[in-house]
Amino acid sequence: MIIVDGNKSSKTIATFDNLEQALTTLMQEESLEGRVITDVLVNNEAFSEIYPHQAEDIACDSISSLEIRSVPSSELAVDIAGEMDKVARMMGHGAREVSRLFRESSDTDALELFQDLLDVTRDFMNMLGDLRQRYADEEAPEFSEKTDKLSNLLSEMSDALENEDWILLADLLEYEFLPICTDWGQVSERLREKIIKRVAQ
Repeated sequence: MIIVDGNKSSKTIATFDNLEQALTTLMQEESLEGRVITDVLVNNEAFSEIYPHQAEDIACDSISSLEIRSVPSSELAVDIAGEMDKVARMMGHGAREVSRLFRESSDTDALELFQDLLDVTRDFMNMLGDLRQRYADEEAPEFSEKTDKLSNLLSEMSDALENEDWILLADLLEYEFLPICTDWGQVSERLREKIIKRVAQ
């Protein structure tokens, strides 16, 4: 039995060889157009891949029930945009902590946390860029200006890292990166408002 968003599908599990084939086919159905899958339940248990294409290794003859739950992509976009301000604040907190560790000569801890901060910043920018492109193109000039500013700062921080100038890196994080995080928090909040308006239309 296959259930999609509470409705029984006309398709049956036996039609497919493996779970990946079933999911790929079902995702192409009209009922899932413009929606994002949030949960997959196999035999009433939540399923998420531990490694890429794990679903391909699960034969359908071992599956008695498959349930798919989804939400409209616009609804998910509002939820994600609502979290972006929190992420920007978290980035600011991380910058303060890294700066403190560098000033206390805890270089190893500082470098480890700094790498995490860079990863979060990259993911944040990718997600924000994707949301802006999909839902609020008119913000492009402001977005480009702020992106350039951050890009230049990251380049400066990279040079300081290469030269092992930990005090300069601490200064850049505290006096330049922190205000940028506040800016991005405001940008993400305005973006969320634009997405809500667009979804309501």
